Amino acid sequence: MTELTDLSTLLLSRIRDVADHPEPGVMFKDITPLLADPAAFSALSDALADIARDTGATKVVGLEARGFILGAPAAVRAGVGFIPVRKAGKLPGATLSQAYDLEYGSAEIEVHAEDLSAGDRVLVVDDVLATGGTAEASLQLIRRAGAQVAGLAVLMELGFLGGRARLEPALAGAPLKALLTI
Repeated sequence: MTELTDLSTLLLSRIRDVADHPEPGVMFKDITPLLADPAAFSALSDALADIARDTGATKVVGLEARGFILGAPAAVRAGVGFIPVRKAGKLPGATLSQAYDLEYGSAEIEVHAEDLSAGDRVLVVDDVLATGGTAEASLQLIRRAGAQVAGLAVLMELGFLGGRARLEPALAGAPLKALLTI
């Protein structure tokens, strides 16, 4: 069995399906059992840190909120800085913001203006790639700050929702790495 297969098996064994959450007909992928298992969480952190190193990232951006949980230990292990991208109004001080459309309405994310600079190569980390709206907005935000996008790494890609196709133009050749595709 290959190392990647072993990692996939371990991660999948620690992700719990929760039917009808947050609404009827939705199968929620709960990662809290994975986070509670030190061996699985450590393996996930190592895999994300490897992606950060492989992409030449100098910073990891974590998307609120589970991207914080996954991105911060990956950044520490890769020896690079960590930057939180938050929902609008949560960060003090000067921020850059990016609005984006949701299925019903819109949302806005922000980053501290001084946290990213022209010399940075940024890996975006999140738990799930679904439709890609938040990730796409984060890529736009990173570029507006003057930094380069090194790539996007997610624990799970929900392939049936088409997020990858939406993100390919915004990634402009930077890699999208999903540890699991569902």
